[in-house]
Amino acid sequence: MKYYIIAGETSGDLHGANLILALKKQDTEAQFRVVGGDRMQGASGEKAVIHTSEMAFMGFVEVLANIRAISANLRRVKADLLAYQPNCLILIDFPGFNLKIASFAKKNGIKVCYYISPKVWAWNQRRVLKIKRVVDKLFCILPFEVDFYRKWHMDVDYVGNPLLDAIADYSYNERFRDAHGLTGRPIIALLPGSRHMEISKLLPIMSQLSFRFPAHHCVVAGAPNFTPEYYRQHMGEANLPIVFDATYDLLKHAEVAVVASGTATLETALFDVPQVVVYKAHPLSVAIGRWLIQVKHISLVNLILDKPAVRELIQKECTVENISEELNRLLNNKKHRAQVLEDYAALHKEMGGPGASERTAQQIIAFLRTG
Repeated sequence: MKYYIIAGETSGDLHGANLILALKKQDTEAQFRVVGGDRMQGASGEKAVIHTSEMAFMGFVEVLANIRAISANLRRVKADLLAYQPNCLILIDFPGFNLKIASFAKKNGIKVCYYISPKVWAWNQRRVLKIKRVVDKLFCILPFEVDFYRKWHMDVDYVGNPLLDAIADYSYNERFRDAHGLTGRPIIALLPGSRHMEISKLLPIMSQLSFRFPAHHCVVAGAPNFTPEYYRQHMGEANLPIVFDATYDLLKHAEVAVVASGTATLETALFDVPQVVVYKAHPLSVAIGRWLIQVKHISLVNLILDKPAVRELIQKECTVENISEELNRLLNNKKHRAQVLEDYAALHKEMGGPGASERTAQQIIAFLRTG
């Protein structure tokens, strides 16, 4: 069968690649067309129609500023979708873009599966009505999403979380510290996100931590769609090591972490690394978001556990002083650190085990063969 898969950002690219590999195992005649990043290109053996580096715009103001590029991407994908005529369109998160493509596909008789459902529970919950109209099969990766959709009279499939697959399948570099010159001192992992906006606003703050914690290596997790030079221009006087395609190795060796709000907060927790969650965007974007968002927390860890298990520092609170204060507590207050790790244990239990990619592939194929 022919599959057209769209992921608009780095985390979706990882999950899309694992889904492609699972589909290949279960459908020996599978063919792929992808909108994604390096991992999806590698898994499918196909060059992306559009690379994630050309798509990942975040925040209301940032989206408006790039509306022409987004419109051009939509036109390009719609034309390519019609030309390719897949048996199934598979969408991964990225709802602002993907729900428009879902509507288009539905109108043109193409079956639509949505893997990693849009976070409509956070804001604009009435978008569920659109999802019901334009999506044939919806797969959830967060436990509480099933109950949310059930309230809207939607039958959805909980397949587990693909991060557990990615972590279980990762090949760790036993020489990671030596390879990157990180011996002798404990590590503070800095994860500033995978979008221009996140990195430009968060990395200048994160970089200053190296002067507050000279007994540690402060190490930046680099996203594959950026160069070392791009990161260095946001470091000021700091000269921090950057590791690419090795975030899991970095987390495996980290004592604590500072993490941009997003999927990485959950990854960090699954590695049992105590963390501070940070977020900073255009003031207007944040103001609109606070008006619209209907959840108490921004990090996935706190959302799943429904409690402030990890500290969140947003906008004006996202300062070197506040981050340093929480890092000191995580490093030196044994009771506080133990409580975070106890909450992480509850998170592990809630999340279950690996196998999300295989389960999703199996259900997509079954749907296409019987639907």
